[in-house]
Order: sequence, then structure tokens, then C-alpha cells
Amino acid sequence: MGQRRRTYSTFSDVSDHFYDINERAVEDITLDYFYKPHTITVLSISLVGLVYLAFTRDDSSIESNLWKGGLCIILFFLIISSLAFPNGPFTRPHPLIWRSIFGLSVLYFLSLVFVIFQNYNTVRYIIGWACPELKNFTLVLPLYAQNCDNITLERMIGHVDVYVFAHIVGWIMKALLIRHYGLCWVISLGWEFTELAFLHLLPNFAECWWDSIMFDVILCNGLGIHIGMWICKKMELRTYHWESVKDIQSTTGKIRRAVLQLTPETWTANKWLDPNSSFMRVVGVTILVILFQVTELNTFFLKHIFHVPTNHRLTFGRIVFIGMISAPAIKQYYSYITDTRCTRLGTQAWVYVAINMCELIVCMKFGYTLIVQTQTSLLVYWFIALALSSLAAVYIFAKLLKSRLGKKESSASNGKTASSCPVLTANNLAVHNKVNSSPDNHGDSTTSSNKHNIRSRKTTIGQSERKN
Repeated sequence: MGQRRRTYSTFSDVSDHFYDINERAVEDITLDYFYKPHTITVLSISLVGLVYLAFTRDDSSIESNLWKGGLCIILFFLIISSLAFPNGPFTRPHPLIWRSIFGLSVLYFLSLVFVIFQNYNTVRYIIGWACPELKNFTLVLPLYAQNCDNITLERMIGHVDVYVFAHIVGWIMKALLIRHYGLCWVISLGWEFTELAFLHLLPNFAECWWDSIMFDVILCNGLGIHIGMWICKKMELRTYHWESVKDIQSTTGKIRRAVLQLTPETWTANKWLDPNSSFMRVVGVTILVILFQVTELNTFFLKHIFHVPTNHRLTFGRIVFIGMISAPAIKQYYSYITDTRCTRLGTQAWVYVAINMCELIVCMKFGYTLIVQTQTSLLVYWFIALALSSLAAVYIFAKLLKSRLGKKESSASNGKTASSCPVLTANNLAVHNKVNSSPDNHGDSTTSSNKHNIRSRKTTIGQSERKN
């Protein structure tokens, strides 16, 4: 009979590192009522509502029946998600919200799997049924690389629209999720390589040089990264001490505490790169960079293949939704590649990667006529550029971090050396000489010894000053 393998319990030190990011417990509960399950109450209300809708609503319209039935399925799935799914790494403002977001991500993943088994006309029919305004809509891609030599102030100001502000907000959110200047810039510059690699497939990727450099890289990306990292620094320096609402007497204080419930419980900096990074850490960072590029590419290919305009609620809703599910996923992925004691990938991260890959499969299947035009050499160069940029980022920032840590250790050791040496001032030296020249101190051996001590102290002080 084979020996049974040991499995880790929830109280194991090894499993704690996984459960802390996959099912984080709420440590500071201020209002017990909002953190009790209430499973019987939820079940009773759900069944009463279902019975009421089943026997009172008009079911003569097929479209209405399909809509109401689908929405009811989603509602009950979210209820089950809030009861059974893990919290993930976040518990603010309430674990119920993050469980529901995880439930929506699972539903979206299953919908993508369903779409993969359909044909293009069926998918277009479903989109037209859900959004009638897209039934006979044909997307016309705008072209930006026109009259690039005509550089005027009026034309530059005309490029500042709502999408510029949306771009800045997007990079603020990315900086808050990644929390690392170097990686943010690698992903930002990597997207410029991505646009060049897929320019022959999506002509709207072509931009004027001043538009790409000044507006995309410097204004939108740079400003968004700077603001996001500034917020990160502020959050890191903040002292987190949460007071119970029950202990607050004033109404203003209670309202302020309720608003602060929407903020993170704690905030820690992400140290993706380390001076002693292993090869797997480098691979993990490279995968993260490529995942970000694939997520952005899916946005453009999906709306191009299925003819959905940029300002439509489907496009906007998908971007916001992907941002919401990526927050816990990135946190779990960071713990997985940086903490050697976390041996499993978190569930939100698993679903997030699966969603990205399924969207890529959908793009490749239904955009086959477009994908076959892909120049293989450009794809190879694109992949090599992303891999090399990730490797260079890991190497450069690890070296910078190592140099910074070395300077801190050197300054700390120099401070200790200077504090351990006595300070020899002019007054002290005069007093010392006066004592040595007094009648009580005579003898060649004593005088030479005192001179030797003074010289050695001078030498020590000179060395300390040179170090400092």
C-alpha cells in the first residue's frame, strides 16, 4: 500500500501564504451584521422573488423571456458566487464585492468558451440581438498618420479629447496595480513596439511621430504613471489604524469612517525586481509584460472584427471590467512569482489568464482573414523586443537597486564609525598638551606615549572624515 502524501491544512505555515492572497480573512470587523452570512435569508428572498416573477410576468414575448431568463441566471450565479467563492487578496470595501467580481469574471470566461464554438454570423447575430444599434453597423477605422509635417498648435490642441483623459486615467490605474516605475515604462514603451508590429493589420495604429511621442508616451503614459506612483508613495507613507464606527461619537466622524471604508486596508510596495532575482523571476516579469500587451491588443482586434465602435458601452464596459478583475489577479500573480512559499497561482489570476487566452483564440478564429495577413517576421521581432526589454529591465533595475542598497549600507557603516571615534577639537588638543607639559607628567616614555596616542587619534579622525 502506497504511502499517503501529506496535504497542507489551512493552519499550515506553507498554505498560509496561498490563502492570504486567495481567501484573505477580514481581520478588523466593525459592524458584525454586514459580515454574517445570512444564507437562509438570502435563499428565502431569492425563492420568493423567483416565484413572484414566474407567475406574474407576461411571457408572450420570446425576446423578453430570453432576456429575463438570462439576467436571472446571472443574478443567481452572483448570489452563489458571493456565498461560495473566495475573497481574494482584497477585503475592502467588502468581500462580497470582490466575490461578485470574481463571479462575473467566471461568467465572462464561460461566455468566451461558448463563443468559440459558434460561427461568425451567429456571434454577430447575438451582438445585434443584445445591442440592436450594432445590427447593421460597419466600423470604419480612423486614420491618424495624415499630414504629419503640418505641425501647428491648433492641430495639437485638437488632438486633446476625452480619449486623452481616458488614456491618462488608464495609466494611473495601471501604475496603482503594478506599483513599479520601471515595469510601467517597459509596458508603455512595449506598446509602441506592439503598434509598429501590428501596423499592417490595423492601419489606425499608424500615428504621426509627434502624436506618438508627445501625446502617447510623454503626456498620457508619463503623466499617468507619475500620478499613479505619487499616489502609491502617499499610500505607503500613510499610517493605517482603523477605528470602529461604534467608538466614534460624532456624525461627521462616522461619515468619514464610512467613506474611508472604500480605501485599501493596507498598502505595500511591489518589489518585482530584486538584486538576487532568479531566472524564473525574469520569466515571470516577461510573461506579465506580454500579458499586458495581449490584453490591449484584444481590445482593438475585438472591436475591429465584430464592428463595435470605440465609444460604445460594450467596448467601454469591457475595459472597465478587465481593469476590475486584473486588480486581484496582479496581486496574486505578484505573490506567486516573488514568494517562494506561495506554490499555487491564485484563482483570480488563473481566470484572468484564461480570459486573455480565450479572447486571443476568438480573435484568431473569427479574424482569420485578417490574421493570415500577419507578417511572421514582425511577430518574431515583436516577441524578441518584448523579451529583451523585460530582460534589460530586470538587469538594469536590479543593478540600480543593488547600488542603492550598497550606498545605504555604506553610509550606515560610516555613520557608526564616525560616532565611535572621539571628536578631537582645538580646545581639547590644547588642554591635552597642557596636561602633558605639567610637572606631574615627566619622563621620556610617558611623553612619547602621549604623542603616539595623539598622532593615532588624529589619523583615525582624518580617515573618518575622508570616509564621510
